[in-house]
Amino acid sequence: MRRPARASGAARPGDPPDVRSETAILSTAFRYFLAVADAGSIRAAARELNIVSSAVNRQVLLLEESLGIRLFDRVGRGLRLSEAGVLLARQVRETLDRYDDVVAELDTLRGLRRGRVRIATVESISVERLPDLLAAFWARWPGIETVLTIAGAEEVTRLVDDGQADIGFAFSTHPLEGLRLVHEEPHPVGALLAPDHPLAGRDRLAFDELLDEPLLLPARGMSLRAAVEPLIARHRRRLHVRAECNSLRLMSALVRRSHAVGFQTRAGIEADLAAGELVWRPIEDPELVTDRLMVVARIGTIPSLAVAAFTDLVEELWRS
Repeated sequence: MRRPARASGAARPGDPPDVRSETAILSTAFRYFLAVADAGSIRAAARELNIVSSAVNRQVLLLEESLGIRLFDRVGRGLRLSEAGVLLARQVRETLDRYDDVVAELDTLRGLRRGRVRIATVESISVERLPDLLAAFWARWPGIETVLTIAGAEEVTRLVDDGQADIGFAFSTHPLEGLRLVHEEPHPVGALLAPDHPLAGRDRLAFDELLDEPLLLPARGMSLRAAVEPLIARHRRRLHVRAECNSLRLMSALVRRSHAVGFQTRAGIEADLAAGELVWRPIEDPELVTDRLMVVARIGTIPSLAVAAFTDLVEELWRS
């Protein structure tokens, strides 16, 4: 790399610094530096940037001069990052990755015009409750982007705990450790029936009354399964299990078509119940565990203004 001559009008020792000019120069230099790091040579980087090689060479040399350290080693006809260059490239990339989030945060200070909320949710909440919540949220803050992931309860909590989701909607029969509880509400587990099922006319059912029925059980690992597991264990030899499902939508579809009995909360089947396409009846049994909907966030992180606005809306609209 050739050393550039000082441009006319360039600052001389003792001149007062122009902060905006220095920032702009460094921004361009960092961008060109990463281009060279990725391309492996000045010429290849210049082709990618669609500018002349001398401009790329000059910016990289200015950056090295500013930092007082060599950023590249020459290898044959190409360039390879020095140890310092590797460190700088990693830091610059992390800064650029955070840039969009920083811009979004600045925009939120001007009225939440931009921002992003990453949501992980179990299937049942994605049917009615979450769409209603998001419709209200977008009506207030239409510029906020949401990234939605549907997963099982354990995966939802993992995504929040790992920082891959800002907010999680999950069911659990026990407290979720290591996460901040934004909202919690009980959801009793009941029997799901077709409208013309012989037991559909009852106001409530005992689990013993279902022993001769073909049953659709929640799959192992689901909170619904944990809720009914004591009942299953008590009558395991007498149960007529037709299928185990890890999808509540599939379970409700099978209930409609086969007259089997499923086990669900009312979450996710609100429209079907209102339309009379399904019937839900509470189960009376002292061993039946109440399932709980929990809205969780990560402990120890300061939420963005967009995330804070979303959690505030959850508490406002879902407050008991």
